Amino acid sequence: MLIVAIKKTKRGIKRRNSPKAKTRLSPNGTRLAEAAACLAEIGKGFHARGWVLGTSGNFSAVISREPLRLAITSTGLDKGSLTPAQFLEMDEAANVVRGDGRPSAEALLHLAIAGRVDAGAVLHTHSVWSTVLSGSHASQGGIALEGYEMLKGLEGVRTHKHREWLPILENSQDMVELGERVSKTLRDSPGIHGFLLREHGLYTWGAGLQEAKRHVEILEFLMEVLVRSGAAQSA
Repeated sequence: MLIVAIKKTKRGIKRRNSPKAKTRLSPNGTRLAEAAACLAEIGKGFHARGWVLGTSGNFSAVISREPLRLAITSTGLDKGSLTPAQFLEMDEAANVVRGDGRPSAEALLHLAIAGRVDAGAVLHTHSVWSTVLSGSHASQGGIALEGYEMLKGLEGVRTHKHREWLPILENSQDMVELGERVSKTLRDSPGIHGFLLREHGLYTWGAGLQEAKRHVEILEFLMEVLVRSGAAQSA
């Protein structure tokens, strides 16, 4: 009786481990699901703060380096009600590998950033503060942020005396050309943590999602301080 019981147990274990009993995701499928869940929550938080209203903003995370694959928001979505199912897996040519929908045309900018600075996540917001500052300071080519304690929230910054340069790029509907200018900006200004598109919004990044999220919070805070303090007025 004992032998029979053991055989039944083994057969039961074998059935539970059978491929038919459980569907397994590919490594990229698992990473996509994990990144999408985190990005959806980040998007809801940004929406609640007024940084990605309407259908503005887009978010991505690198889920594979070789070959390059990004989890990225599908275009035209309300970021306040994002779900993991609304994220796509995109290759290095901005082709959709997995998921339903299509990425924003600005996906090429995410690819340019991920490739140039080896970022693990790229986040793009459209706040009032970034829109105002990027318009009022466009003629200066950027904004200098210095003297603020909050600067120490940026990766690698250890003192409030740090001078952070936030370049301002002219906006364009030609994403190939704009992507080339983004790559040039990142090459010519090593060590920056973000940039602005004129009267459009902020792009920032990080080694991972939490670092990129922190950079958004720091830079959005500082831009709001500049606007509220009157520093947004053109020189």
